[in-house]
Amino acid sequence: MGIVNVTPDSFSDGGKFSSPAKAFVRALELVTQGAEILDIGGESTRPGAEPVGEAEELRRVLPVIKKLAAKVKIPLSIDTMKPAVARAALDAGASIVNDVAANRSDDAMWKAVAEFHAGYICMHTQGSPQTMQKNPVYADVIREVGEFFRGRLKKLNASGISSDQVVFDPGIGFGKTLEHNLELLANLRCFTKLKRPLLLGVSRKSFIGKLLGVTLNERLPASLACATLAVADGVQIIRAHDVAETVQAVRLAEALLARKKN
Repeated sequence: MGIVNVTPDSFSDGGKFSSPAKAFVRALELVTQGAEILDIGGESTRPGAEPVGEAEELRRVLPVIKKLAAKVKIPLSIDTMKPAVARAALDAGASIVNDVAANRSDDAMWKAVAEFHAGYICMHTQGSPQTMQKNPVYADVIREVGEFFRGRLKKLNASGISSDQVVFDPGIGFGKTLEHNLELLANLRCFTKLKRPLLLGVSRKSFIGKLLGVTLNERLPASLACATLAVADGVQIIRAHDVAETVQAVRLAEALLARKKN
């Protein structure tokens, strides 16, 4: 899954592709590099990020989605927390909703997903992007994330979303300390018991810098290490900024895994 940030304040690219025109060109580059899904977002969800109004988010993402829907054959995902933005994006040609606010209490987002029979990425987080990193606490992060997924699946089913539409994302860096992130990454296989595809997004994230003392532009090797280990543990979707490098690493991991004797 290639990341397309149509934002001026993304932690990863600092607004490098913030205009719809630049984002469209970037998306096509990611497709040529091997992206099999494009994830388009118009609101930064980095810790402490300021919310974006609905009209502005639509202004950013809709032109990109419309042009891509007419140009590429791979699925398009809308990375949004707003039901109205999700609905408009699905109407414009997206087929997946990537919801970092899957801990929501209302069902408006889920009703839109059900209506369009779209894919739904259910991500775990504590709080919101504005509050999630202030003091995340868990008694047992693996158990609690698993319980969240099981509880959400029941709510999603009740809202008209079938289980086969759902992908789970443990939400690395979303309401987690460094230790929580590492524990989740080391135990991803626990979530395969839920019998749903898993998505992992670790690309360039700050926990890598905290652990290894490296800057944003030095985090690719560790991002690739996480991706390959995740694939070995049963993760099916890797969300990445560096698509060409990630595809190469994942394809090699898959080739080796296919030849394992036990």
